[in-house]
Amino acid sequence: MSFMTDSPFDGAARPNILFVMTDQQRFDTIAALGALHARTPNLDRLVARGFSCTNAYSTCPVCVPARYSIMTGCEPSQTGWFGNWQAAPDVRGRCGAYLAETMAAAGYRTWGLGKFHTFPRHEPLGFEVHEYSEELWEDEKTFREDDYVAWLRERAPAFSHLEQVHGERTDMYYAPQTRAQPAELCGEAWLAGRACEEISRKDVRPYFGFVSFVQPHPPIAPPIPYNRMFDPDAMPDPVLGDPEIDAADDYLGWMNHAIYAEDISNAQARQLRARYAGAITFIDDCVGRILDAVEARGDAANTLICFFADHGDHMGDHRAWQKESFFEASCRVPMLVSWPRRWAGGQRWSAPVTLTDLFALATAAGTGAAELRDGHDLVRSLDTGVSERRDCVGMFGIPGTRHFKAMLRQGDWKYLWLANGGRQLLFNVAENPQESRCYAASRPEVAASFRARLVAHLSSRERTLPALEQGDLRALPFAPFPRERIKQFARGVTDYGQGPVGDAVSFSGRTKSHHLASDGGLAATR
Repeated sequence: MSFMTDSPFDGAARPNILFVMTDQQRFDTIAALGALHARTPNLDRLVARGFSCTNAYSTCPVCVPARYSIMTGCEPSQTGWFGNWQAAPDVRGRCGAYLAETMAAAGYRTWGLGKFHTFPRHEPLGFEVHEYSEELWEDEKTFREDDYVAWLRERAPAFSHLEQVHGERTDMYYAPQTRAQPAELCGEAWLAGRACEEISRKDVRPYFGFVSFVQPHPPIAPPIPYNRMFDPDAMPDPVLGDPEIDAADDYLGWMNHAIYAEDISNAQARQLRARYAGAITFIDDCVGRILDAVEARGDAANTLICFFADHGDHMGDHRAWQKESFFEASCRVPMLVSWPRRWAGGQRWSAPVTLTDLFALATAAGTGAAELRDGHDLVRSLDTGVSERRDCVGMFGIPGTRHFKAMLRQGDWKYLWLANGGRQLLFNVAENPQESRCYAASRPEVAASFRARLVAHLSSRERTLPALEQGDLRALPFAPFPRERIKQFARGVTDYGQGPVGDAVSFSGRTKSHHLASDGGLAATR
């Protein structure tokens, strides 16, 4: 391992810090890291620029909780967010100042662009410049307030009729599509352009920038020519495990049905995988523009860049779509960290890393003192070659409900607990990376050890105590989650059969929203 140990606080300028995040990008999607069905020359540039963290995890693999972990450096047991549908207001009050606030207080010029998925939508996060490209708009007012939407309407008013500017959702959520707009008018291109403007802005302060892409989150709708860049017949089929393993978490069956993905064939899956790869290549081109802007400055070598995703996507693996599980496809993410002035390029880091470590990464690089919270000091680890993180623990769903599930990952082993039915799974991800075999019966001593350690971890936080009962993990009688659809319309449309959206349309009808009921189940209110 090669690293440079000169301190960035020895009189030299503090580094610029740039975080670039994608949404729902799997870990196995970067060509330079061995992805055979990927074209990512610019992410490959980042691989060559620094460290590739090959065991990075989202410890609550769904949009809102993952983002709050990034912005606070805290796990769900502290943020209070265990899922997208369960509101937990006043995160800042529980966790402390957000990352952008912290960096601003340290003297950084802060700017954040793209998808933030906070609650409320425009929650102040501490950015001096804060512009949005979100994905769902419950009414026309919210739609028009979106910065990318406003830019698109001004630049190309012919597209103002679109209900969904990133592709069609609801029953088309997992249907291969082509974006209605040309590539240069898509949200990814807008985001790259705005990032380049902020990177190029003159200011005596170093910058902390946060760029957050909506894609490759569904709908999977890359623009021309990325829609036809990959041949579906050349894409691999989904990886299926033992049917009992794949069906152990009934929440995944509920999710498949909710998003109209309960019976996608292998042929359809290959089509989706081709467009998913195309969407990532489009993002890669946009990342290339951002990297060019960084390199055009005289301080490129003293710019720390971290590229990562909030979580992955099953993409048919384990007979599942979407995220919200602790299979590798869902919770393991790409993470590339580079700082040429400090670290040599082309290195691998195989120790576990989580999204909570990003708060410590930025504060360590920007101030010389990592603010850890629930994270670990990745800068010091990469400096010394010694990992400060022994393992990582993940959780999803309100503790004490059937939705609750948890993961403990260390070394080659990964232990999963599902409260619904009291089911446990044990995988050896080195020997069986497809997670198609459960080792709980053949290696009971490993399962027992990991279970005890998970109990100890959950015992340490008040919000996770309901996941325990009489000193052990709380098991609930198995019950299938009721199958229902999630209708993801927008701009005031809430169901099939309603009239068209237009500038003069008066919206009527009752609005249907979803939230987690007290038992953790998905309930509907009108």
